[in-house]
Amino acid sequence: MKRHKITKVDEGGIAEELGIEEGDFLLAINDKEIEDIFDYDFIVNDEYLEVLIEKANGEEWLLEVEKDYDEDLGMEFGESLMDEYRSCFNKCVFCFIDQNPPGMRETIYFKDDDTRLSFLQGNYVTLTNMKEKDIQRIIDYKLAPINISVHTTNPELRCQMLHNRFAGKVMDYIQMLYDADIPMNAQVVLCKGLNDGDELRRTIGDLLAYAPTIESLSVVPVGLSKYRDGLCQLESFTKEDAREVISIIEGFQQQAMEKFGEHFVHASDEWYITAGYDMPGEDRYDGYIQLENGVGMTRLFLTEAQDAVDIYLEDHDGKPWAGKRKVSTITGLIAYDYVCQVAEIYKQAAPGLDLQVFPIRNDFFGEKITVTGLLTGQDIVKQLQGKDLGEALFLPSQIVKADEPIFLDDMTVEELQNALQVPVIIVQSSGVGLFNRMIEMENEHE
Repeated sequence: MKRHKITKVDEGGIAEELGIEEGDFLLAINDKEIEDIFDYDFIVNDEYLEVLIEKANGEEWLLEVEKDYDEDLGMEFGESLMDEYRSCFNKCVFCFIDQNPPGMRETIYFKDDDTRLSFLQGNYVTLTNMKEKDIQRIIDYKLAPINISVHTTNPELRCQMLHNRFAGKVMDYIQMLYDADIPMNAQVVLCKGLNDGDELRRTIGDLLAYAPTIESLSVVPVGLSKYRDGLCQLESFTKEDAREVISIIEGFQQQAMEKFGEHFVHASDEWYITAGYDMPGEDRYDGYIQLENGVGMTRLFLTEAQDAVDIYLEDHDGKPWAGKRKVSTITGLIAYDYVCQVAEIYKQAAPGLDLQVFPIRNDFFGEKITVTGLLTGQDIVKQLQGKDLGEALFLPSQIVKADEPIFLDDMTVEELQNALQVPVIIVQSSGVGLFNRMIEMENEHE
């Protein structure tokens, strides 16, 4: 039987009234073993509960609880899932974790394919570690939306790309979720010569048949680091390739608009930049439903920058900011031109703001990796040392850990700041937030 350690008991809550204490273990509720947080959240809603607790001295207490529906017991557990994360059993030909250099922190190499994280954190999962009973639990608990890494709807090709003999069952599971009206989002990591061209047409067409229950589909290019020895040989997409991908996607967008009034399938920003095309307008992104996959981030950043300018001028009776300040920021190579556009937009409301934009080449992972989110502290230091960075260096929050000021290469923000001898300020990647933070910057830098 699983034992879930109780790490916090809310003061005045039901658990405290029952004599439950930190360090006790939850064994079962209503004679049902609790597998994880989803079991717990579902069962604990009932108005009558029989809660089996193991005390620190080994005694077992069976406690009867009568409460309001949806009322919580008031206790927390050591793990957010009440279970260990499930690792990935696939050997995907495009997996970026397999392309990491040696010597990084252990967590960098952990491959998760835990469907529960799709609901808690928005992760995309392949469903290859699931059985029908797991899908049925999603349906029973009405967990949604679920984000699925499909990559291809061709069963044989999917088994080949994921190196998993169970990978071809994905459409069976999607059918079960569709029949139960469970909202889904999907993604395709596109690999040249494998799932592009006619295979991409097949995949989009197959998934479009499940819209609008499948709410959106993103297509992103495979990321290729310089650490691919012994891995499947994959090529980068050319300008002509990118234009073909966009043509395929925009053709299906037209079909989806005519049928559902939504674009459904979206090309990530890299495709438009590689193709040499302008970014689509804001109305093409269906409310930025696939933003976390890099779909529409550039358009949103430009729009937010203009919003920042318009809001500032409106709040100040049309008078531009009277200050004068020189600051810096960085970007991956692929977004450089657009970040420079943002700097020019800011000048409409802040002509005295000299925002320098430095493109950072990714030597750590290799020059084919051009996105900002995979930049490391050491590359930033090497390429900015000796530069006049002004009063402060602003860095987008996506290049450090969400819960710790540390880069992918384990350099800390403090170490980078000491190396560059300039205040380093981490800001949310928002066109409004960046502008406001730069013009409102105090003498004491964070």
